[in-house]
Amino acid sequence: MTTFPGGTSVSRLAVYADGGTPHLHTVSTEAYVVTGGTGTLLTLDTNGLRETPLAAGSTVWFTPGTIHRAVNHDDLRVLVIMSNAGLPEAGDAVMTFPPEIVADPDRYRAAARLDGDPAEAVRRRRDLAVEGFQRLAAAAETGDPRPLEEFYDAAAALVRPLIDGWRRTVDATTRPATGLLDALGSGDGRHLRTSAVLGSPPADPPRWGMCGRLGAHDVHHPIVLSEGHR
Repeated sequence: MTTFPGGTSVSRLAVYADGGTPHLHTVSTEAYVVTGGTGTLLTLDTNGLRETPLAAGSTVWFTPGTIHRAVNHDDLRVLVIMSNAGLPEAGDAVMTFPPEIVADPDRYRAAARLDGDPAEAVRRRRDLAVEGFQRLAAAAETGDPRPLEEFYDAAAALVRPLIDGWRRTVDATTRPATGLLDALGSGDGRHLRTSAVLGSPPADPPRWGMCGRLGAHDVHHPIVLSEGHR
């Protein structure tokens, strides 16, 4: 087993100075481990709007359906741990564009693209998602659940065509662990003799993520550091 277990991904996030793009994940759970600076995690779910302070050492995670936005107060830096590695990049993340855009797959894809100058495109995309988020938050604050429920329905419809491909990805990342349990259950511990130390250098340059510049690590194709030292 050479990939990071369970389909988990790891990346380093330098949150944009003017804050990230509000979005949710339809399948993946995401965790923030704050490594430096200060900020706020702004979230919205069926429990309402919440602001969670972030500082070095803060560890929070949020489950599928939690709309979230990282807000940078002072050089906020985060280690991001994400379940189902690969799915967020494959469309698991749905941004809170206004409802007329989220309900139309073609308009949604056009709004999500980073065309032209990436820094400007990120700002444009973020501002549009913040506009939609503010509508959702305002409705939630008045006790009206319908806009959030409608957004959830639209998000589920957007990702429905991707599910078969996602299922193959999730199966491929979780099957190895099941195989190890089966082997141990039958008294077979041969995999213990093929242990290794692995590493994954950061991608260069950092990617333009939704909440900041992402220093991604390719956990699917790691370097075997212990090779040749047996």
